[in-house]
Order: sequence, then structure tokens, then C-alpha cells
Amino acid sequence: MSSLDPDQHLQLGCRDKTTVSSDSSDTHESAKQPLHGLKLASHAVLEKAQQRGRLKCSKCGGSRMFFCYTCCSLLGVSLQEIPLIKLPVKIDIIKHPNETDGKSTAIHAKILAPSDVTIYTYPCIPEYETDKVVLVFPGPGAVSVQDMMQCLRDRSDSGSHDFDEPSIKRLKSEEVQGATHTAESAETPDEAERSESRVYPLQRVVFIDSTWNQTNKISTDERLQDLLRVELRTRKTCFWRHQKGKPDTYLSTIEAIYYFLRDFHEHCFAREYNGEYDNLLFFYSYLHSVVNKAKISAGKC
Repeated sequence: MSSLDPDQHLQLGCRDKTTVSSDSSDTHESAKQPLHGLKLASHAVLEKAQQRGRLKCSKCGGSRMFFCYTCCSLLGVSLQEIPLIKLPVKIDIIKHPNETDGKSTAIHAKILAPSDVTIYTYPCIPEYETDKVVLVFPGPGAVSVQDMMQCLRDRSDSGSHDFDEPSIKRLKSEEVQGATHTAESAETPDEAERSESRVYPLQRVVFIDSTWNQTNKISTDERLQDLLRVELRTRKTCFWRHQKGKPDTYLSTIEAIYYFLRDFHEHCFAREYNGEYDNLLFFYSYLHSVVNKAKISAGKC
């Protein structure tokens, strides 16, 4: 699921069909909806950083804007100035070795939710318990987020070997804390247990970070073959570098993570979504806006 390059965001062409962000011209009102109405932290810090220009990463020496996608460190922006998000489940991202770091939004998730996101470079893949982990990837046999939990429970019930403790206690509470933007969850013990019950048995969600033409090697790896596959069937990408010949339901990595968590919140927690994970798109939405403004100014959109 290829993504954007923050180092190139002012030089991109307009050959790909895209949507326009919420702060663009009124003449493009109908195209802005995918990123319209998000509850985001202020982009003022990114605007100031952009005005200062690229900085040299002290670790690798690369010239970067906002963050170093090689070293996973912020540049020109402090940790206190960006939103930090707590996720309800752990996220693993399996990155294709040929995926260009600067074109991947996987780094956005790692920077914004550092305690809950881990990035691996293929062929490095952890060992997963197939009744507690899902792979978000489209294809035959993939289920919706709405059906995911029951499918996992069926797997767990049919193959369980842990009968000595109640099922809802098997998942550590730290894996299912409610998501907040900057603070710890304020759930009471009873609320935490109810959340734990709703999340069980899901412990981890796996995403593939790659161009869609490169995903086959990872998605067919035997270590992922037995994982339940989940498909985000109704979501459409607003990424301007849409890959030719691929449907608009093929999302960039950060979009896939964001939309999965939205559906997870609504269907598995049975709660109305109120922007809890919008800040996962903090960098993406800003860069999307910058690119589309450049396209509009150039008369290419």
C-alpha cells in the first residue's frame, strides 16, 4: 500500500486523479469530502516547519521535512507539538524491502502512535497466533470488520487450549485501552473489562506496506497464510498517486489503518465514532492539502 513522499510533496505532478482537501477553493467543494470534517490537531506547527524548509537528520544526514522516514525521528517539530494517539489494538506493518521509505505513510503511524505500532521489513515477520491476529488485505475469503470478531471467536473456540482461565481475561488490559489523543484512558475497571470483552480475542492487526504490484510476495508468505483476512470494502483512497489499473478501494497504508480503526470502533466497541483516530491523518491530510493546492495553482486539477 504505497504512500506519499514528504520530501517531494511540492514537486509532484497532477497526472493522477485525486480529491481536494477541505481548505481548497470552493469550486472544488464536491471533491474534498474524504478528508473533510476531521478532528485534527492544528497544522500551524507544520506550516511553520515547511516555511523553514528541510533540515538535516542528525542520525543519517538525510535532508528531510517534518520527520526522517529512515530514522523515525521528528525534524523541525517537537514531540510536544504533534498529537500522540493510543490505539485499542497493536498494529504491525510488514514493509516490502523495495518500498521507498520516503513514499510510505507507514512512518506516520509509527510517529503518531509510537507505543502501538511496529514496522518490520520483509522477510522479517513475527510468529503470530492465528486466532488472535488478522491481516488487513483484500481478496477471496476476506471478511468485513463487522464480521471479524465472530470469525476470530469461532477460531478460538475450535482450537483453544487455554481452558484454565476465563476467555475475556486472556488479553492483557494494556492491549485494549481506549484510544485518546494525548492522555491515558479514563475508563473505570468495569468499563475496561467490558472493552476487553468486546476486543477479545483480537490482539494484533497486520498491514502490508508496499506498492500494490509488489504485495503478492508478502501476502502469499506462508507465515501469513493462516491469518484471517479483513477487507475494507467500502472505503476509497484519496491519495493522489493512485496506481494505474487498481481500484480506488486500494488504500495507502495510513488510510487503511485509519479506516480499519474507525470500523473497529463502531462495530466492535459499538460506539459512535467521534474522531478518536482522526489524528492518524495529521501528516497525511496536511501533505494532501499542500499537493492539491499546488495542482490547483498550476491549473492541473
